[in-house]
Amino acid sequence: MSDLTFSQSIDIAASPEAVYDLVSDVTRTGEWSPICRECWWEEGASARVGDWFHGRNVTPDRTWETRSEVVAAERGREFAWIVGGTYVRWGYRLAPTDAGGTTLTESWEFLPGGLTMFDERYGDEAPAQIKNRVDAAHDGIPRTLAAIKRIAEGG
Repeated sequence: MSDLTFSQSIDIAASPEAVYDLVSDVTRTGEWSPICRECWWEEGASARVGDWFHGRNVTPDRTWETRSEVVAAERGREFAWIVGGTYVRWGYRLAPTDAGGTTLTESWEFLPGGLTMFDERYGDEAPAQIKNRVDAAHDGIPRTLAAIKRIAEGG
């Protein structure tokens, strides 16, 4: 499967620092994600590189929890994490716009560790399961960005 990365951007009428403060607060993820209903930090963790948090995801077919490590945390520029430490990288890149706002880019990448885990867990069904995750990213990222824009702009 060649479509293991996806990203999309949106312009938001808020500063990069304000948007970063929003997206790096993983406890608010359930407000904008169509699949992730809630996240919580491990004890003593926050939004620093190396910190871990948990997430609870819900689809019509199943509910599951994840554990993710923060791998980028630069206020106003980038916030990213890797699910399971090696499976999937999610992140937000932020850039100032000429109008004083922010271009927010959400990205998703299925990593080699995730492909191995899916092969081990699902066997012959791994390609179909991976395709489900690809489709979910393509559907969810635009919806997530639109919701973040609405929240960041006070809507």
